Amino acid sequence: MTLDYRRAQFLLSAVEPAQLPADRGDEVAFAGRSNAGKSSALNAITDQKQLARVSKTPGRTQQINVFPLAEDAATARLIDLPGFGYAKAPASVREHWQRILPQYLENRQSLRGLILIMDIRHPLGPLDSQMLTWCEAAGLPVHVLLSKADKLGRGRAGNTLQSVRRDARAICPAATAQLFSSQTRQGVDDARRQLDDWLQT
Repeated sequence: MTLDYRRAQFLLSAVEPAQLPADRGDEVAFAGRSNAGKSSALNAITDQKQLARVSKTPGRTQQINVFPLAEDAATARLIDLPGFGYAKAPASVREHWQRILPQYLENRQSLRGLILIMDIRHPLGPLDSQMLTWCEAAGLPVHVLLSKADKLGRGRAGNTLQSVRRDARAICPAATAQLFSSQTRQGVDDARRQLDDWLQT
């Protein structure tokens, strides 16, 4: 039985992992540079327009947002991590998340995998590579969504996908990747199938 991602609803925002729901059940985290289209991807996957706030101003997600898929938050959850790499964020905020994110990835027992969103036109920057390195250290599988795939022609998009798959696996052998577009809904079903695999363990 597949999960109904349309049932996702906001539960809470946390500044520290200790403020998250009890560490049981299954959850998948979403991460990405602050302009990569993370909120749009979450909204497309859950078929909701405003589950995750989409803003023209990068870096709006400064807390860990929790979206359970049922009334019982202990069963299955989607976790929206703060957008990383936003240069205008205060240094104290950037330092805080630089410390908190690897702790969350390594210590959260209910975390089954990470969805890493990258703009297909600017993939695998230093911060993306850092996230892959953290996931490899934590033994955590990663699935890359190459967002805004509609912005490139089919041939160029396919070539970028193969390149990212190769380079991401060089950092984190458990990494996989796919094309994705929240505008055309390309890859939404594939992303949901990956979530099903992780959340129905």
